Amino acid sequence: MAEQSNKTSKGYVGRFAPSPTGPLHLGSLVCALASYLHAKQHNGTWLVRIEDIDEPRAQQNLVPGILESLVDHGLEWDAKVVFQSKRHAIYRQYLSQLDKLKRLYACACTRQQIKSRHTYYDGHCRDLSLPLALNSSPRLAIRFLQTHLPLSFVDEHLGQQNILDPMAAEDPVLQRKDGIYAYHLAVVSDDIEQGVSNIVRGYDLINTTPIHLALYKAFNHEPPNYLHIPIAVANNGKFERQKLSKQNLAPAVKKQQAIANMRIALYCLGFDYQQVPKFSTVHQCLAWALEHWSSNMLPKQTELLVSIKNGVYSAPY
Repeated sequence: MAEQSNKTSKGYVGRFAPSPTGPLHLGSLVCALASYLHAKQHNGTWLVRIEDIDEPRAQQNLVPGILESLVDHGLEWDAKVVFQSKRHAIYRQYLSQLDKLKRLYACACTRQQIKSRHTYYDGHCRDLSLPLALNSSPRLAIRFLQTHLPLSFVDEHLGQQNILDPMAAEDPVLQRKDGIYAYHLAVVSDDIEQGVSNIVRGYDLINTTPIHLALYKAFNHEPPNYLHIPIAVANNGKFERQKLSKQNLAPAVKKQQAIANMRIALYCLGFDYQQVPKFSTVHQCLAWALEHWSSNMLPKQTELLVSIKNGVYSAPY
């Protein structure tokens, strides 16, 4: 990995942004591989950012293992790794910009109160003029005032997307009551600061896109291109599909299975598993994938089934 400045030249800049709440699993590897291939095929820069903004949940002891797992699978980044937990001053500046634009308000609602009224936040505190304090604690939550929300956008893989989930039209929390900056603010701020031009991520995050596009518009910044890929799922033993996630205790990808993991990841990205060669090294696998893969190959379904046995991943054949 190059230990250079995070300032990148103009052009394609992609990123992979894992949260250290669990080890790197196959679902994350699929996303990392897709974003890496897409960046390199466009002669772009590929960044890695550790999204540890939710510090009570983040486990810093997992970060070395996540980064080592990427390297074990041949995925090496082009600039110094960024940690969101070290970027509070940047998020404060972006929050202040929105405050100057009169796009913030304080909210005293608890989750229980919100659920008692609706399944989503209904703007209850919008017009209550509760005290807004950006730099004091304890505080109320700070929400972003939505105006003309873009609920549709064009995805590079899926085409025109019309987001119907009412939660995508909420006034999102940008800073929690405990002072922690929220995911929406942190990810958009970081992508602007790092010059990210293209975001390749799992379909499970597609409903956040309208919120992020609204923030880009508020910051008067051109949004990145989005490409949402299928998510990997596995049967949970009861013949019910579960997303591979840290919350669902998806097993870590193992170094000893790196080549096999890469072949399964390529299956998730659209290859016929039986047609993927059996490589000797992960670097051979990456070189072959760079030559043969295209985002046009991505399956149209939003979920792809993989198998897990004794903590080892396999294709469902």
